Amino acid sequence: MVDVKQVIVIRTRYPDGKGGFFKPRTGKLIAQGAHASMKVFFDMLGEVGDGCYDLGPREGWDWWGAVKPWVTGIFKKVVVGCLSEADLLDLYHAAQVAGLPRALIEDAGLTEFHGVLTPTCIAIGPAKSEDIDAITGGLPLL
Repeated sequence: MVDVKQVIVIRTRYPDGKGGFFKPRTGKLIAQGAHASMKVFFDMLGEVGDGCYDLGPREGWDWWGAVKPWVTGIFKKVVVGCLSEADLLDLYHAAQVAGLPRALIEDAGLTEFHGVLTPTCIAIGPAKSEDIDAITGGLPLL
């Protein structure tokens, strides 16, 4: 069986506007990671008419080798962290260049980020572990 997973990268440090940094509440970070995981899944859906959606092969994604086994399997997820917005966006871009399923979450700023649209996390995959590890393998687990 092929090893497939999804990696969620959560940004853990944010400028506080006073020259320092703050870490949002743990629940906020968990919610952002859940948004990213769900967004990748919902981006896989294709409208088939009458308000119905279909989950099936999408161009450029390894449906049979990675996506379908993940969706019908145990939904393996790994959560890692990065510190900066630049790091987060670089990782997202690397996943994009690699053609991997991915999602970027930008918080609307209604609670923690004082009205500022703020990139908080990304999800990469489901995809083969080796393909995701080439991008996220050096990041620390949260």
